[in-house]
Amino acid sequence: MADVDELVRSLDDLLEPAAFDDMGPNGLQVPGARQIDRVVTSVTAQRELFERAAEAGAQLVLVHHGLFWNFAPVGLTPLLAERLRPLFRHDIALAAYHLPLDAHAEVGNNALLADALGAAGHVAFADVGRGATFAEPVPAAELFARVAEVTGREPLVFDSGPPEIRRLAIVSGGAASRLDRAVAEGYDAFLTGEPKENVMADAREAGIHFIAAGHYATETFGVRRLGDWLGDRFGVEHIWIDIPNPV
Repeated sequence: MADVDELVRSLDDLLEPAAFDDMGPNGLQVPGARQIDRVVTSVTAQRELFERAAEAGAQLVLVHHGLFWNFAPVGLTPLLAERLRPLFRHDIALAAYHLPLDAHAEVGNNALLADALGAAGHVAFADVGRGATFAEPVPAAELFARVAEVTGREPLVFDSGPPEIRRLAIVSGGAASRLDRAVAEGYDAFLTGEPKENVMADAREAGIHFIAAGHYATETFGVRRLGDWLGDRFGVEHIWIDIPNPV
């Protein structure tokens, strides 16, 4: 058993959420059980996840997308109230880490994506992303195939860049607006989750590959690694729950 406050403090120490101006709170969002021996991780807080966590006997749910956002209605809406019921009924705590988990240089979504794609190294890019470099140039078609393999889905590709890729900018999730940063910094390709209507023409005219591999699919990496990290550090059981989203 591990104390929930100790678990959350360790995550805060690792991810340093106070360094980020985020769209919602990071850390413990819903209190529950004090003692934890089983942690469930997933990408997005939702009722199905909480019900499955209860069935699995978890005392803590850890997600990338939490319940509370500055763009959402203020107060306890009927939808949010129903979503919370399984947590309260089964005394399950909820913690969430958003931008800090995108940005982390080791356990973050973008760092893990760069590693999975075979990058020789990566540096900070556009605040929360990573700028990856390959030891040897990778043919564009091969990189697109690698993206499909590691994310488990076929990406949307605007193939307008060079035939071989040495430098790849990565910002998981909904970050199509960061394309201009990748162009300005001379990257050969830009990988994110969601496309925007304007990026096809922008990428074509700038001569850069644009790859949209899915918001959900590009953000399964970090929270799953966090669950393993907690398991190694505190001896708690970690269960990953996959609830795919086509976006």
